[in-house]
Amino acid sequence: MSDAEQNRRLLIVEDDEGMQRQLRWHFEGWEVLQARDRESALAEVRRSEPAVVLQDLGLPPDAEGVSEGFRCVQDILGLRPHTKIIVVTGHHETQNAMRAISMGACDFYEKPVDTDVLDLIVQRAFHIYQLEEQNRRLRTTTRSPLDGVIAADTRMLSVCRMIEKVAPTNVTCLLLGESGTGKEVLARAIHDLSPRADQPFVAINCAAVPETLMESELFGYEKGAFTGANKRTLGKVETANGGTLFLDEIGDMPLTLQAKMLRFLQQRVVDRVGGREEVPVDVRVVCATNKNLQQMVSENSFREDLFYRISEIVVDIPPLRDRHGDKVLLARHLLAQFAKEHNPRVAALGSDAAEAIESYAWPGNIREMQNRIKRAVIMADNRHISREDLGLPQGVEASPMALNLREVRQAAESSAITRALSVSDGNLSNAAKLLGVTRPTLYDLMGRYGMVVQGE
Repeated sequence: MSDAEQNRRLLIVEDDEGMQRQLRWHFEGWEVLQARDRESALAEVRRSEPAVVLQDLGLPPDAEGVSEGFRCVQDILGLRPHTKIIVVTGHHETQNAMRAISMGACDFYEKPVDTDVLDLIVQRAFHIYQLEEQNRRLRTTTRSPLDGVIAADTRMLSVCRMIEKVAPTNVTCLLLGESGTGKEVLARAIHDLSPRADQPFVAINCAAVPETLMESELFGYEKGAFTGANKRTLGKVETANGGTLFLDEIGDMPLTLQAKMLRFLQQRVVDRVGGREEVPVDVRVVCATNKNLQQMVSENSFREDLFYRISEIVVDIPPLRDRHGDKVLLARHLLAQFAKEHNPRVAALGSDAAEAIESYAWPGNIREMQNRIKRAVIMADNRHISREDLGLPQGVEASPMALNLREVRQAAESSAITRALSVSDGNLSNAAKLLGVTRPTLYDLMGRYGMVVQGE
């Protein structure tokens, strides 16, 4: 039985002792918790994390004259955003109920209490809670087929499937993508899914090693090969023997070294600097770059024969700005990770932060998002991260204009649905509200665009 199914905890927030007893006896199939005021209710929420809260809006006002009922709704949702709150109001107090629902309550009921009707409302709230918990669990476990890759975007999922097909082979792969798109993560995924997974994964950044040291760093050197060479030293290629060699930023490899790299790739032998013997090696090679190698070939700054040798399989990684629905998904994953490490008090993204994350272009891609989320988690004063914590500007950058109205409408609808589901953390009711449509209409639209309705 899942945690969502086991959590049949119902918190009743009611200051009338007679009503408390009546409700407690009625909901005998539940684990009933009780509170008489806002403070005791919040304490119970922290301790027991109930699935459903039955909240009386008629609690006495506090010392400042502010309704304790509304404050209680707000504070409970701040602690447990996924808890389902049903507010109970007096007769003809629909306006108060609507205000509570606008604050995040899921339903309302008017006194006097009809326990049969209240039964249905509570059961429905619990059912929605179960579905949303199941949805979150499914999205956590099936976001992408590769460990370490968080993705829902169709292009990125296609990349993941391509990696899965390529990994068991020995072909040389070229990963293309902007800086910060996760090329090394995918290179490690290729290694981890290959028969070489228990052998070394050795990475070298061709842009970070001085040109004069690159050859010895890659291929090693013999004792006495140059001043300071006091012993035989293996290079990165030999260190990776049996495993995978990851050549990051291969577009920055010096032209003078490219011929030797080509020979290694063709014959799988290494000539150490100062050595006279050829050393055979068994290495899978994965390369990556953020440069246009074909343009470099035409400019004679990259060898054409080396380009074709390293690009047996080319994987084009989309930038974060083009990954529909992945921005908030990634942000929530990173927030949970960094909150655990640096600030467990931070629980979630605020709605303004989620909207800002969706609208921002992320020129630094995932690396920029990691830095901003990490800083926000460390600096946040509240449980919810705000736009200000992230330091993101307002506004959405314009996209290139398309002219076919039907295609524009379909693309806009599909993109809006994906973004609404992402911002609402998969809650279909909230997504429908954001889109200004009914829940059945959202179902129809998702079916039209081939979107899976998870957890339903």
